[in-house]
Amino acid sequence: MLQFGTKQILVMIKQVDFGVYLAESMKQTQEKVLLPKKQVPDDLEIGDPIEVFLYKDSKDRPIATTNEPKLTMGKVARLKVAATGKIGAFLDWGLEKDLFLPFRQQTTPVREGDEVLVALYLDKSERLCATMKIYPYLQTDSPYQKDDEVTGTVYEISSNFGAFVAVDDQYSALIPQKEYVSECKVLQQVTARVTAVKEDGKLDLSIRQKAHLQMDEDAKRLLDLLAEHGGRLPLHDKSSPEEIREIASMSKNEFKRAVGRLYKERKILLGQDGITLL
Repeated sequence: MLQFGTKQILVMIKQVDFGVYLAESMKQTQEKVLLPKKQVPDDLEIGDPIEVFLYKDSKDRPIATTNEPKLTMGKVARLKVAATGKIGAFLDWGLEKDLFLPFRQQTTPVREGDEVLVALYLDKSERLCATMKIYPYLQTDSPYQKDDEVTGTVYEISSNFGAFVAVDDQYSALIPQKEYVSECKVLQQVTARVTAVKEDGKLDLSIRQKAHLQMDEDAKRLLDLLAEHGGRLPLHDKSSPEEIREIASMSKNEFKRAVGRLYKERKILLGQDGITLL
């Protein structure tokens, strides 16, 4: 059976002026596909095997190529946006016909020149298309352990779960919602610390440092924020977590720890309606 999106070894069954036809074997010729003349090796003869990649050309006809695609079915790859149009984007994947990325398969709008992580799927017409929704295609057998530092690409953000990250562009990971997801954007490259390796092999990440180091950083950030706002912030112990995150980009617990550190160091004054820089 001919399979689009994969490399297969087929045999030459017929030669024509514009190329050769390939099939699974000399006995199974019901399904055949054209390999254009310019890609046919000079020494290829009837019955000879050849490895090709199968897809559809610009007229939706099955076609074989000896060119090496940058992405095959079941894999994830980083591809450059070659152009955008009214119905989606088109990606350079090393073949003559660019790969279509529909709007509905984009986790953020993309522009020409962007590099996006995508996987292949077959649409209803059995045409190969790209999707940025790569969660099912990522691996869960990473070599990383708790507290390892990793790098990855944010490929999707969920208001319920957090920022989904492809570590090394291949391993499945998540920055939970509580971990400053508001600072993450799709396509962003992040450096993070592994906080947990789940039973299924997926990674939990944090873009924050360990607590004692993070407290120092939060205290410094709060001092800088106070300076930027004229020495006063309308945040206090009864401020809502949402208000604190919006103004200070911290959780309420992180804010309270930073305030406690600065108060002990006598760098701020606490009031019922806010904090003031001394």
